[in-house]
Amino acid sequence: MRMLLAIFLLGALSCSSSMDYQDHPNLILTGKGVQAMRASFGKVPLFDETIETTRAQVDAAIARGIDVPMPKDLAGGYTHERHKSNFFTMQKAGVLFQITQDERYANYIKEMLLQYAEIYPKIDKHPAERSYARGKFFWQCLNDANWLVYTSQAYDCIYDWLDTETITKLNQELFRPYAEFISIENPQFFNRIHNHSTWGNAGVGMIGLVMKDEELVNWALNGLDQKVPGDFVKDNDGGSIQLEGQKEAGFLAQLDHAFSPDGYYTEGPYYQRYAMYPFLIFAQGLANEKPALDILNYRKGLLIKAVDALINQTNAAGEFFPINDAQKGMSLSSRELVNAVSMAYHYGDNDPTLLSIIAEQGKVPLNDSGLAAAEAIAQGNAKPYEYKSMELTDGANGDEGAIGILRKGQLTLMMKYAKHGMGHGHFDRLGFLLYNDADEVIQDYGSARWVNIEHKDGGGYLKENTSWAKQTLAHNTLVVNKDSHFDGKVDVAEKSSGTPYFFSSAENLKIVSAKELNAYEDVQMQRTMGLVDIDELENPLVIDMFSVFAPAGTRYDLPVYYQGELMSTNHNIEIQKDLIPMGQESGYQHLWLEGQMDLQKDAFSMTWFNKKNFYSITSAVEAGDKALLTRIGANDPNFNLRRDAGLIQRRTGGNTLFANLYEVHGRYNYSDEIPINSFSSIASVEVLHHSADYAVISIILKSGASYLFAFSQENADENQSHSLQLKDEKLEWTGPTYFSKRTKN
Repeated sequence: MRMLLAIFLLGALSCSSSMDYQDHPNLILTGKGVQAMRASFGKVPLFDETIETTRAQVDAAIARGIDVPMPKDLAGGYTHERHKSNFFTMQKAGVLFQITQDERYANYIKEMLLQYAEIYPKIDKHPAERSYARGKFFWQCLNDANWLVYTSQAYDCIYDWLDTETITKLNQELFRPYAEFISIENPQFFNRIHNHSTWGNAGVGMIGLVMKDEELVNWALNGLDQKVPGDFVKDNDGGSIQLEGQKEAGFLAQLDHAFSPDGYYTEGPYYQRYAMYPFLIFAQGLANEKPALDILNYRKGLLIKAVDALINQTNAAGEFFPINDAQKGMSLSSRELVNAVSMAYHYGDNDPTLLSIIAEQGKVPLNDSGLAAAEAIAQGNAKPYEYKSMELTDGANGDEGAIGILRKGQLTLMMKYAKHGMGHGHFDRLGFLLYNDADEVIQDYGSARWVNIEHKDGGGYLKENTSWAKQTLAHNTLVVNKDSHFDGKVDVAEKSSGTPYFFSSAENLKIVSAKELNAYEDVQMQRTMGLVDIDELENPLVIDMFSVFAPAGTRYDLPVYYQGELMSTNHNIEIQKDLIPMGQESGYQHLWLEGQMDLQKDAFSMTWFNKKNFYSITSAVEAGDKALLTRIGANDPNFNLRRDAGLIQRRTGGNTLFANLYEVHGRYNYSDEIPINSFSSIASVEVLHHSADYAVISIILKSGASYLFAFSQENADENQSHSLQLKDEKLEWTGPTYFSKRTKN
């Protein structure tokens, strides 16, 4: 490290007179910023370590040689991964050239770009005909836009170093034609409100800034005059995206329509993570090149606010909630968030709690924001980040649903009642997921996809993403008459959102409640969930009340996809000896029925174990109820789906209230093989009242203690007084919620 820094310093001192700030770089790096980076050598450990890691990566790539192959493969294949590696390496090499002034890096970028300029006129669209917008170097324009976003940064870093003839060749034979291909030749890709278009807008705009091409920058900011043909644009998964005739497109429209005022991104956190890079990196370029636009303060600093919203959509391990089309395990350590969190720190209010996340990431972007964050960490300014309970609204005006996040102790609960999420959305209104620290307790399946893994259909979305992962049955929410919400039609789902009803992050009782009035005809649903401390329990108790108003004879299935191994139930299980799929459509064709129970007792209970803790569900029972033990995997000849277990509560009737309690208890250490508190402490849960106005349940512990939880389902005014006569007692309270230990059982 010391030798490397000495080389850097020697190069900087010997070349500083010839490398003073000119017109470039001024996209992501600036002349002033580069000088500060050179001056920081040996003084800022995290920044130095990032430089060293980056140098080793780029030097290894240079040693392997340049390869610009003719495009052929889908995601995961050699040509795809090589072009992807090329743009990442060029971007890093550009930064290293500016910081170290070692011309090896500039020559590497120049030679690679000339090879791209050589093959570009010779290639037509990518041979794979899967995408609605086929790319050139890649199978879809989305990846071509990625290439342009990263490569424009490399080009900016060597622009003033290049000779005029090379610049003219690259501008006229590679970059301008490529930008036109992504934009005016593919308006169905460029002119949308969608993460794909964000990358397209950013790529075209950034190369426009580098080349001082105002026409390209205008297209990027404001969209094309062309409208998207057809009633709906179809994404690569066959989902409808956007209504015809949308009047606005371009980067500014993306900021106006894709985010709520709270910074929630309508496609969900997985795709918000992906889109934050082009949003923020283009914004940084605009801040440098077009400061009058004041883009980082657009919509009251929306982009910086969005980073905080995204951080809060994670579990204790920093992994994003896998709602909508999401691959599990994506986290705050992703390259997009390495850039985003440092930018939020530098261009926001220098929030010291962000520094703790950056320190955990273990690297910073090699730019002004990365240096600022690394210097602040070196000065000891980092403070722990405080994850909060919060409701994040959806929709451009914040009036189209939301997600509610409750945190108490080591538990994190998220309930989804947002917009559909466009083509990446799932039919899961009022669905929820639950974490115990970093462990999934109740899971969201996420997407059926193996990103960039060629074995699985080229790394794209699998057909089971539509037939299973998107369907309501794949989520922890109510299925009515075996049909998915909105009959599984995206265009219908996009016309409405869930209705937030009540949210409270009060310490003694955290509550989220929302309604869904459009998923099924003549069916009104409301789910109310809470986290509450009870003295006799070692962890907060999860209360789940799902209220339904529907015609008599309606069939309900309420799935719960628990993680772990079943320990016991309080009912005898009738094992299914011959496995057959549970249905033919709406996801039922992918479920095996492994066992079932006719529920005869006052309450149903089941305990399972996962990793280190025991978990129990206790459910109120009505006559005729069944509990079904299921397994994902039917009609899956290529084993594309995980073989996860599930529990379905099945009920037939009219108006009803599902009342469930989730308890985290005990532990088991594999080393000493001693289970502690492995049985539930809850004896029963009973519905005492259910009407359009109120829902009331009793919670009885094995100790004999009893609690009442009451909720006003029609008046959420916190100053409203309520009075309700139960069978043998009268309840009076103020505000929508009532929770108390009972004096009589």
